[in-house]
Amino acid sequence: MPLEIRELVIKASVGDRNSSTSASSETSVEKNSETTVNEIVEKVLEIIKAKNER
Repeated sequence: MPLEIRELVIKASVGDRNSSTSASSETSVEKNSETTVNEIVEKVLEIIKAKNER
C-alpha cells in the first residue's frame, strides 16, 4: 500500500553558538553552513519537482 506525504515540515535554527571564535574558524563555519543549506534546498526542490511530475 503506497504512502502519500501531504505535508513536509522543515525546521532550522540559525544562530551564533560561539561568539568568541576566531575569524578564520567563523569563515569555515559559514562555508560549511552555506554548503549544508544549499544541499537541503536542492533536496527540497527535487522533492517538489517529483511531486509536480506525478
